[in-house]
Amino acid sequence: MSDETGRTSQQTDVSEDYRDVVVVDWDGPDDPENPRNWPYQKRWRVTMAVSLFTFASTVTSSGIAPGSGKIAEEFGITSQPMVAMTVSIFVLAYAIGPLFMAPLSEIYGRTAIIQLSNLFFIAWNVACGFAENKTQLIIFRFLAGLGGSPPLAVGMGVLGDVWRVEERGRASATYSLAPLMGPVIGPVIGAWISSHTTWRWVFWSTSIFAMAVQIMGFFFLQESFAPVLLEQKMARLRNGEDQEKGARRYRTVFEASETRSWQHIFSKALRRPFALFIHEPIVQLLGLYMAFIYGILYLYLTTIHSIFRDVYHHPSGVAGLHYFALGFGLIFTSQFNSRTMDRVYIYLRDRNGGIGEPEFRIPSMFPGSVILPIGLLISGWAAEKQVHWVVVDVGMALVGAGMILSVQSIQTYLVDTFTLFAASVLATVTFMRSVFSFGFPLFAPAMYAKLGYGKGDTLLAVVAIIIGCPSPFLFWKYGKAIRTRSRHTMKPVVS
Repeated sequence: MSDETGRTSQQTDVSEDYRDVVVVDWDGPDDPENPRNWPYQKRWRVTMAVSLFTFASTVTSSGIAPGSGKIAEEFGITSQPMVAMTVSIFVLAYAIGPLFMAPLSEIYGRTAIIQLSNLFFIAWNVACGFAENKTQLIIFRFLAGLGGSPPLAVGMGVLGDVWRVEERGRASATYSLAPLMGPVIGPVIGAWISSHTTWRWVFWSTSIFAMAVQIMGFFFLQESFAPVLLEQKMARLRNGEDQEKGARRYRTVFEASETRSWQHIFSKALRRPFALFIHEPIVQLLGLYMAFIYGILYLYLTTIHSIFRDVYHHPSGVAGLHYFALGFGLIFTSQFNSRTMDRVYIYLRDRNGGIGEPEFRIPSMFPGSVILPIGLLISGWAAEKQVHWVVVDVGMALVGAGMILSVQSIQTYLVDTFTLFAASVLATVTFMRSVFSFGFPLFAPAMYAKLGYGKGDTLLAVVAIIIGCPSPFLFWKYGKAIRTRSRHTMKPVVS
């Protein structure tokens, strides 16, 4: 049996046109060097490591939100959109970084890109704590966001490297929590830090945590990208060759059909995210819905604190605790979905004659697309009518549940569909969702000031219904037909 990138043939001498070329591949389907054959515990260590890198970045993206008032006071910022920008500019950098760093991970490997970019992130995040004016803070935040962005795209690529398709659901569900829980936990921590000490310690404390993750990564985050690993194997074979018998040419199985030069590979890889965005309807449609979900997430993150502080008159530290309601919906639903996603996939695959299809990841998106607008309506109107705060928390928990069901479904669907180019695909999707995450908090104050929380969240719920509810039906029915016309998708996996 073979799966998407786990080739089964051994290295072989190619005759005739390639008489002196040795094509380097895995040594059969059970080659222990193939990341998908690594021990189960090792693959989970890699999964948890890349999840922590993602969490360390995203927890910083929103951690300063509760302290934005103190920043505005210290730097004399009077414009609400400018105050929001000190928070969301970090997320705008998320849109740009992966477009270049994710393709580089498909050239130089996942590990080097994740670890080097994390060091860049730490340096500028520390600098944010020393900012002396709003201009410096915005610039430093943007640069920190660039450094913190690669794990958002490369992380799912790592999961595609180490997990077989029928195992990928649970790992994906675990990883998907990081980019959603990080922004939720960040404001809770930031609220307590900024209320008990200076807002600058929000940056310094998250930098300390990121450095701890960096040290952990040196031990547990190992290279997993198959083309890079086979290139390392090729180098070992070439170095061990008997030169007296004459040197032979070596190529890995991934490069046997194309001209191999760093200029060719570099330019092709950097163009790939843009080509995926232009030519792949799957990426465009799912990316749009995922972008809307993340836009709502960051809109929530910048308004939750003010709702409970201004409407319910809770102290700043207590108001920050309500972020846990959103987090509860994310965690509880993710744990449930992680236990069912692979089971549903295997059941549908067996009913399909043992042929797995990416559309078998869609079922969890059906309830997710319904629960999200319901949560928006409950939380918005409860806050508008000043119903007991627990009702707002219930609504936020439902919003979190709807988000994670759809996000896990979309991300796993995309990785199953574009396995070898998963990092580039996720870079494209990350660009779209980051633009929305940057923009939504900027118009949120004006929207709620004019419409109120009830009508404002109703508007968002209507958009969620229009975009979200038809999506799972469309991809369940027409997803395969769209995929068959793609130049980047993988063939179905046979059990």
